Amino acid sequence: MAGEAPWWQGYFRIWMERIGVVAPAILLTAAAFVVAYHFVQPAPPLHFVMATGAADGVYDYYGRIYRDLMAREGIEVTLVETAGSIANIDLLNRKKADIAFVQGGTRSDEGDTPLRSLASLYLEPIWLFVRKDLPAGKLADLRGRRVAVGAEGSGTRSLALQLLGDIGLDGTNVRMSTLGGADAAAALNDETLDAAFLIGPGNAPVIRGLFAAPNARLLPIDRTAAFRLQHRFLSLLTLPEGAIDLSANLPAADTVLLAPAANLVMHEDFHPALAELLLTQARQIHSYAGIFEEAGDFPSRKYLDYPIAEPAKRFFDSGPSFLQRFLPFWAANLIDRLKIMLLPLIALTYPFVKVIPPTYNWRMESRINRWYRELQAIERNLQAGATPEELRQRLLRVEAIEQKVRRITMPVAYGNSLYSLRGHISMLRDELRSAVEDAVAECPEQALRLEG
Repeated sequence: MAGEAPWWQGYFRIWMERIGVVAPAILLTAAAFVVAYHFVQPAPPLHFVMATGAADGVYDYYGRIYRDLMAREGIEVTLVETAGSIANIDLLNRKKADIAFVQGGTRSDEGDTPLRSLASLYLEPIWLFVRKDLPAGKLADLRGRRVAVGAEGSGTRSLALQLLGDIGLDGTNVRMSTLGGADAAAALNDETLDAAFLIGPGNAPVIRGLFAAPNARLLPIDRTAAFRLQHRFLSLLTLPEGAIDLSANLPAADTVLLAPAANLVMHEDFHPALAELLLTQARQIHSYAGIFEEAGDFPSRKYLDYPIAEPAKRFFDSGPSFLQRFLPFWAANLIDRLKIMLLPLIALTYPFVKVIPPTYNWRMESRINRWYRELQAIERNLQAGATPEELRQRLLRVEAIEQKVRRITMPVAYGNSLYSLRGHISMLRDELRSAVEDAVAECPEQALRLEG
């Protein structure tokens, strides 16, 4: 029919009504999210710097493993080669590195520090190799000898100087060399050195190579228990006979070794999500059994020089987070960061769920009740008596209301109220028509004026 509204306009009005009820709740929830977002920890960076050690050393080897594992999670790791633990601590303190390998016993600062321990990773014994023909049976026999104690800034040098100093040996009575690692081993084989201190796991290639070298032998450090009393960060380990090479029976007898632990140390500003990820990877890398370790002994919260980091406490207390166990790192971290935003959502959603239905019901009923109020006013005036002209005006008003109500579109659930209103309008309209006819019959002259 001409002038009839399109069918879709009614549905459009219904949905606009619904949006009008729900929109304030959505806006309040969004505002709560914006406020909560300010309290959410920033996302972890996609890059960090790890200080390792000398090229081709054990720390460098493990650093490359961590770098590759991190790359699988979308995190780029820059490895920085250094002289060793002392240099690594310096880089951490100056915030030139975020995480570093640090040998136990190399901490020199006292009191408050911005550095935190993540975990100890493995025990790394002190190995003292000497020329095979050197007439030395104990540490004190190195007096006057050419001894490699490691490069400046290395943990090996720091610990070697401590042990030598405990028995009165220093640069005045020992010819110190800054060679370390493979260079020290090569010099010992060439007999340009008399002895060399090395620190590392028993399966390190340079250690195994010296055991098999024709010009070198292991010199057991004497009085290991007394050294342990002086340096509580050291552990006493027994290297069983034949543990290095059973067929060659290396070593030829059980040997007691002193050993610090290799640690992962971070700056306190290092992102906790990355710290947890590193610990998860450390469990993959370092949990296997070794010469001195049982499976599962490492990573450990023991043998730490620095206060343990909060993420490490949580990790060792309860393991990786539930999300980290089943989701990729980025997804687990995103959900973990957004947990705080669930609080305003829950706090607001429950009352909204309770309030929205009655609010919507009130909005729908109000569309009906507004017309009932007008109908009641017309009906009260009708009962008070009126002239034919007034009755006719009221009839025209009711017919206008009837036309407007016919254009109302409401959800099916409110159809009963809508059709009841239409029925009541029809009743009042018919009543007014009868009243107009009666008034005209009683006053014909007024009827002529109305028609005129």
